[in-house]
Amino acid sequence: MKTVSGRDALFLNEMGIGPLWQLRAAAAPSTDAAGDEVVDSDAGAAVDAAPAVVPASAPVAAPASAPVPVPDPAPVARGMTPLSAPPYRNPPPAATDAAWDDGSDAAPAAPDVSTLDWAGLRQAIAGCKDCACGEGRKPVYGDGPRQARWLIAAGTPSALDEQAGQPLTGDPGKLLGNMLHAVGLSRERDAYVTPLVKCRPVNARGGERAPTPEEITACRPFLERELALTGAMTVLTMGQVAANGLLGRALNEPLAGVRGQVHALGEVPLVATLHPGELLLRGADKALAWADLCRTRSLEPRT
Repeated sequence: MKTVSGRDALFLNEMGIGPLWQLRAAAAPSTDAAGDEVVDSDAGAAVDAAPAVVPASAPVAAPASAPVPVPDPAPVARGMTPLSAPPYRNPPPAATDAAWDDGSDAAPAAPDVSTLDWAGLRQAIAGCKDCACGEGRKPVYGDGPRQARWLIAAGTPSALDEQAGQPLTGDPGKLLGNMLHAVGLSRERDAYVTPLVKCRPVNARGGERAPTPEEITACRPFLERELALTGAMTVLTMGQVAANGLLGRALNEPLAGVRGQVHALGEVPLVATLHPGELLLRGADKALAWADLCRTRSLEPRT
């Protein structure tokens, strides 16, 4: 074992070479020929100018924890707010109002139909869920010029109308064209034709049925908006469902109770006549329809 004399240890300490260690054992130190203490350089405690030997059995106090220095915050420029916490690698999500009744699962509010343009109205009809038509329904939209003299309202679409995607098609549609031509009007130029109920009501076996009051109530705002957008000066209803639905009557009331008179839908005059499909079955009633057409035509301002 290599030993270092006390004198050498002092010299080395002054030169900054160390530290030097000694055993904690209480054994008497050995001396060299000059009488100096000999210290084992591979042993325990550090030696300074006046080394103190600590007995191995003596308790050693735990060193007090040094306070961790906290750097001063960076100077804040005038007009800027100092950060109160270190920046995040991934910023936390923005705080939101958390509550069980925050309405996050609530269905979006239905649009105000009275404010919609043509595109918005079509979208509202396509997305309507206010009646029992349910999944798989195929809405039939109005057809005709967007600026019209007459708005012609049928009751419900037929299966042929649903297939064609427009109201009053087939033979009833051809008869309607002839009726308008007889009073000097054209379906393509003067009349906007639309069903009151936009989807064909069907029963459990797929057959046609009469519409319900709830279906009339759900669809009526669409027709009223069509009337406003077209600027039509006259409404002509065709058939019992359209007349009673727009005049607020029970759907099973006979059409005869409102024919031959001028009514009003808002500020627009309304005349009720028979459906072209009925006229194809009862040709004798065409005279009644002709009188209704002439009455409707007479309501237009003379130019």
